[in-house]
Amino acid sequence: MKQLLTFLLLAILFSSCTNHSNKLLESQFLYFGGDIITMSGDEPTYAEAIVTSGDSIAFVGPLSEAKKRFPSSKKNNLNGKTLLPGFIDAHAHFAGFPSQSIGAQILPPPDAGANNIESLIQILKDWSTPENIKLTGWIFGMGFDDSVLEDKRFPTKSDLDKVSTEYPIMIVHISGHFCVVNSKGLELLNINSETPNPEGGIIRRIGDTQEPNGVLEELAAIPYMPAVLGPKSEEALKVFLTAGQNMALSYGYTTVQEGRAMKNSHLFLEHAANTDFLKLDVVSYIDYSISDSLLTSDWYSSSYKNHYRIAGVKLTLDGSPQGRTAWRTKPYLVPPKGAKKGYLGYPAIPSDEEVEKIYEKAFQNNWQIHTHANGDAAMDQMIRSLKKVTDTYGNKGRRDVLIHGQYVREDQLDDFKDLNIIASLFPLHTFYWGDWHKEIIGDSLGNKISPTRTALNKGLKITIHTDAPVALPNLMRVIWTATNRVSRSGKIIGEKERLTPYEALKCITEWSAYQHFEEDRKGTIEVGKLADLVILNENPLKSELDDIKDILVMETIKEGVTVYKKEEF
Repeated sequence: MKQLLTFLLLAILFSSCTNHSNKLLESQFLYFGGDIITMSGDEPTYAEAIVTSGDSIAFVGPLSEAKKRFPSSKKNNLNGKTLLPGFIDAHAHFAGFPSQSIGAQILPPPDAGANNIESLIQILKDWSTPENIKLTGWIFGMGFDDSVLEDKRFPTKSDLDKVSTEYPIMIVHISGHFCVVNSKGLELLNINSETPNPEGGIIRRIGDTQEPNGVLEELAAIPYMPAVLGPKSEEALKVFLTAGQNMALSYGYTTVQEGRAMKNSHLFLEHAANTDFLKLDVVSYIDYSISDSLLTSDWYSSSYKNHYRIAGVKLTLDGSPQGRTAWRTKPYLVPPKGAKKGYLGYPAIPSDEEVEKIYEKAFQNNWQIHTHANGDAAMDQMIRSLKKVTDTYGNKGRRDVLIHGQYVREDQLDDFKDLNIIASLFPLHTFYWGDWHKEIIGDSLGNKISPTRTALNKGLKITIHTDAPVALPNLMRVIWTATNRVSRSGKIIGEKERLTPYEALKCITEWSAYQHFEEDRKGTIEVGKLADLVILNENPLKSELDDIKDILVMETIKEGVTVYKKEEF
């Protein structure tokens, strides 16, 4: 009897080992036959082959050795395509991807067709089917841009009322810092002539009256957006989640960021994680106003739970440069309509004391903090406050981040270097708004937006980002803008600030992994790291600079599993 039990136990053990071994072999993939860029080191390094095993990279090296050591692995011939580490988002708003993907496409060319208010109205009308409206109860669209519209103005409630007076409408400015609602929308939001401007925001009015014209700025707009643009049913939620995630995967992301999570957007992502929906990692930064409730939860962690985690706090100090709400020390040359001469934009939080308290709480709790600041006055406030807090608490081991920094001065970059701040810059502006920047702040300063080369030369760690849904989350266009710095009109916007293609790729792979404290498992193709990979149809390091924007993501692989594959025609 004893011998029989021993035999059965050995048989079970052998069977389980065999099954485990078979499963391991089934999940081993050998990639070869194309350019494999490891992204490790200061200069481009290529590998002939790699092998993934389960969720990790098991081998990087010669093809002959890979075949010898992993003879049963499945062969994946790249057929001349290029393999890179999966792309890591330095700053975007993933919870907004679904709305960008599903809503009316009111971006200007080349991303969509809203080049004037008449076309924008028609796009909204065409989108306004009962099936679309029932997703949120609103007619909505993302990405209109007054700086590019032929009309050179914001749409107003009277424009949107031409689409519908029965249903509420909200359209979001391309900066993400303004929205416009129609008369029905204002009624539902309870905004009227008696509603005061909130601190850090403006309700635009009609002429000299107090009647709202439908345009909401900054903190008069931002709190409403997640509530309005969120799905209103379980069915709609699935549609939203699928659309947003598929968009991210189609651009090669294996890690995305929710760069300013409010309560609703966190709940949206929490639901996605709890239902095992996420195929890629989502790292979230919680708005400081609700940080107490969420940074003490289990979601705040250095590791992911079902592909989601909270990593720190987000603080916003001003607005949008292209929307002229960024807070500057020098007046805008072209102030917004209704603003007085000498207009500087304005702060989100006027009190330095309040800003210092927010930083102090982050330092006391060892929360990483990302700070949105675009105007140099906002960055002066950031530096003043951080210096005081750093003097008290130190900053050893911290990797706090400046987000955007469009109008950063050189002396401020020196301060950020001393404060050990990572600069996550936004060179997409050079194409989308480079001409506009030169118009509103002058030619000389306009050439210095997103000064990536100067920041690198000063020794700062940098990343670059899309800020989607401000723009499409197209990282090849980010690489193109960082290396070309060409505006819509074909002008060069700060030639001396160009990155090399390799540096730009580092910004969305290894350096972004470092920004998120994840460089030990992401960002480069090395043995032991996660098998997060992306396959492109062309090599950005060998393409003509102007062709980089047209490179396509052919396949996205997360932890060894293909999660997106482009149909080849």
